[in-house]
Amino acid sequence: MRFLPGLLRKAIKNGRLTLLGPIGFEETFGTDDGSTPVTIRISKPSLDWKLPLNPELRFAESYMDGDLEIVEGDVYDLLVLFYRNRKQFDLSPGQIFWRGVARRLKRLQQHNSLSLSRTHVKHHYDLTDELFDLFLDADKQYSCAYFPDGDETLEEAQAKKRRHIVRKLNLEDGQRVLDIGCGWGGLALEIAAAADVEVVGITLSENQARIANERAEKAGVRDRVSFRIEDYRELGEKFDRIVSVGMLEHVGARHLREYFMAVRDALAPEGVALVHSISTKSPPGVTGPFIRKYIFPGGYSPALSEISAAIELTGLWVLDIEVWRKHYGYTIREWRKRFAARRAEAVALYDERFARMWEFYLAATEGVFFYGSSNVLQIQLGRERDGVPISRDYLYREEL
Repeated sequence: MRFLPGLLRKAIKNGRLTLLGPIGFEETFGTDDGSTPVTIRISKPSLDWKLPLNPELRFAESYMDGDLEIVEGDVYDLLVLFYRNRKQFDLSPGQIFWRGVARRLKRLQQHNSLSLSRTHVKHHYDLTDELFDLFLDADKQYSCAYFPDGDETLEEAQAKKRRHIVRKLNLEDGQRVLDIGCGWGGLALEIAAAADVEVVGITLSENQARIANERAEKAGVRDRVSFRIEDYRELGEKFDRIVSVGMLEHVGARHLREYFMAVRDALAPEGVALVHSISTKSPPGVTGPFIRKYIFPGGYSPALSEISAAIELTGLWVLDIEVWRKHYGYTIREWRKRFAARRAEAVALYDERFARMWEFYLAATEGVFFYGSSNVLQIQLGRERDGVPISRDYLYREEL
């Protein structure tokens, strides 16, 4: 073996990786710094040159296909090792080339027209409901939970997230509330329980809309809470409050202005909106090839600079920006553990390759919040500068 060991010698400076290859090859890279050592075995000689050509994508695919076996440690340990040495990997010729291609194709890769948006949503959110039940909390919250104390269970942290968002909406009885990208309806039902308001949730997932409406019926609030399949660009109504959690990541950089214009146009004169999204402390970038190809086609977590530039064109006031740093890492760690505990069920639902893909996805996204540059933003917007109180004190009063 020649090419892969050459890449690993240059890249791995933190932590220790042992590579086992065909015909008895073995070499260890890096140093023992107290972190979990990782040993991998590759079974195909061709991976010696294929992996260095496109490391970020090919390592993932080799793991999915079973051609890369983790002998010591697990997939999360392997990805942590990658993140800790990310700068060196990014300097490899293969990474430089494909990252450059992705930057040039960024607008095309994130072209989320009305028809493509529906296709992209179906790719992920219309997977069988039983899959999401394997790792989500009972309320089916598929977004960052809130761990203010750090020792919350996943259920407690998701409940705190919902309550925190409801406080930021500063609801009043009689208002109309729009939930863009409503998921399975948990937040909308929380909003309806907090005040005598009408809530409309929109999604492009048929499964989510069906389940959310069933939940509203079961909760006895179907007269005030409804869910429908609709794109944010198709809205023709006004709402006093708008909330959007985990939706902005599916808009794409080229559509950010369009999205925030739609939010502005749907807000009543004294309306307030709360947008919760994955972002980054880094400058604008691109979506990783594995996530783009297998998990969230068309997806992109925008930088704050991109979000701000789009908002500035709308005339809306930015009332507040709150940055959540490790909260999503803690959330996905719980998802990863729960998925691992029920992994055999995922294999039964799909197959071994799918289960490997999903655990790689969870491990990669957890790692980027602990070792990469990702964070979560909550941006509060208003038609007027006094849309909410001028201090955050109202957020921390007694429980709703």
